[in-house]
Amino acid sequence: MGVDDVSSVVDASVPQAQDGLSERVLVRAWLDKLNAALDGSDRSAIAALFAPDGHWRDLLAFTWTITPGRGAEKIAEAIAARQPQVGAHGFVIAEGRTEPRRVQRAGVDVIEAFLRFETALGRGHGVVRLLAAQPSQAFQLMTGLCELKGFEEKVGSRRPTGEAFSRNFGGTNWKEQRLAAQQYSDREPTVLVVGGGQAGLSLAATLVRLGVDTLIVDRLARVGDCWRTRYHSLALHNDTELNHLPYLPFPPSWPTYLPKDMLADWFETYAWAMEINFWTSTALVSASYDEKAGRWNALLRKSDGTERTMHPKHLVFANGLVGHPRRPDLPGLAEFAGTVMHTADFTHGLPWRGKRALVIGTGTSAHDVAQDLHAHGCKVTLVQRGETMVLSIDPSAKLTYGVYKGIPLEDGDLLASTNTLPVLRPIMQQITARMVELDKKMIDGLVARGFKWTMGEDGTGHNMMIRRRYGGYYLDAGGAELIINGEVGLLQFDELERFVAQGALLKDGSVDAADLIVLATGFVSQETVIAELLGEQMAKSVGPVWGIGPDGEMNNMWKRTSQKGLWFIGGSFANCRIYSRYVALQIKALEEGLVA
Repeated sequence: MGVDDVSSVVDASVPQAQDGLSERVLVRAWLDKLNAALDGSDRSAIAALFAPDGHWRDLLAFTWTITPGRGAEKIAEAIAARQPQVGAHGFVIAEGRTEPRRVQRAGVDVIEAFLRFETALGRGHGVVRLLAAQPSQAFQLMTGLCELKGFEEKVGSRRPTGEAFSRNFGGTNWKEQRLAAQQYSDREPTVLVVGGGQAGLSLAATLVRLGVDTLIVDRLARVGDCWRTRYHSLALHNDTELNHLPYLPFPPSWPTYLPKDMLADWFETYAWAMEINFWTSTALVSASYDEKAGRWNALLRKSDGTERTMHPKHLVFANGLVGHPRRPDLPGLAEFAGTVMHTADFTHGLPWRGKRALVIGTGTSAHDVAQDLHAHGCKVTLVQRGETMVLSIDPSAKLTYGVYKGIPLEDGDLLASTNTLPVLRPIMQQITARMVELDKKMIDGLVARGFKWTMGEDGTGHNMMIRRRYGGYYLDAGGAELIINGEVGLLQFDELERFVAQGALLKDGSVDAADLIVLATGFVSQETVIAELLGEQMAKSVGPVWGIGPDGEMNNMWKRTSQKGLWFIGGSFANCRIYSRYVALQIKALEEGLVA
């Protein structure tokens, strides 16, 4: 994808309080009361610490899943009920992180602070936002588990010495051990990850650090081909600083918007550096869960036709949030005498110099492909099928990443995982309204050309479009100006009668001639992929993957599903970086018997 999604908020300075008490003192006083209330599992005392319409988001620490809460009484009930088993204690201001500060979040003046704490099984980090006008009450609290006691990641001071390789492994060196480990000739992986993009790599890297045997399989021939094989002009449409993978940031000299081939080669380097077991040219053909054995029967097929059935305890789909290309049966398309291809098959526009092309769609890929074709001297027309939000990369899209401004990435990641849907929705409405102001000239120009522009459902913009259906928007990398100036044509799909041999027959009787039709029509849903690989019944039982669920969280993402041992991880680089840790911790806790 050309864009990432990071939950974030409007950040504005808030005047200092007149009572003379520092932010640290106020936060410390609130935390002292929280610790006392937790010590006795005192529901009423916990409730008193939250605003009546306060919000809580728990990432494993109390609930071992992703759990939102709203309202002081309901939050207190949930925390107090679990506290005897959880044993949360020692909430303090996290040292070494951004200092407590006064900011505005979701239109509310708050004192924001980063926390650390412990539970009986692990250690946690979090965020609290106290009402600036009433700092004895929290507007928001996020509690996230970050490590398990006794099973800490093998990093930093816990890293292996390297001296034990030859001594403990029969004289073989590190390289020989790595080659042998990747063969799986003498064992089964505990976790089988399907897909080697940012999701699969992020999760595998974290699992390896936790000592969980993990294998990635990917149908493509080379690590990074999920990006390398895309169209030549593809680049990320948001800042490189937001897109780091866990443990190993991009070099600081790399460009702001990463070209896809740099990213692809980095994936290859990352898999090597993180010691990730990775089988390329390997597809998951089918899988079924053996309830009695507590493991999967996963049939894998190499590109040479050889097969192997593996028996992992956990099967993780990290193959993106969508499946294979969707090629709709458009009226008359089969009669077209030219070339028809999906954006997934498009490479670059050079072969189409001096030709004519129709691109069906107006999302990110459609604009990118149309711009590439135009740059290579092809006369191209976009055919719009539905309303699309177009916004500028700078300044509008950058508003979405405001919580990362001026603070370390690790702190921004905590802020980005704090909001629940009731808080996020008005934030996105505020940001989208500001985007409309900033991009008014561009929007007016597109609309004047007949473009169907939208702010999204309930005016929440592209970030909520991503959550709801992972599409429907475009961060402008130059395509909008081409439309406005008439250099790229625009048709509405409802102007078409049907496709004919020469191109598109319009309802007015004219024909828009074409040599090439590119289908920028998206991809089938993950549910379709699950039905194909795991069976219709399992797909139906598990339910939707991605999209906003009844509780306001993402359906079946980054947490246990109704099918034992089945997981999904995906989304933007930030999503994958943040939530890979939580998925890995859940799997590790299950493997060590810490949770049932």
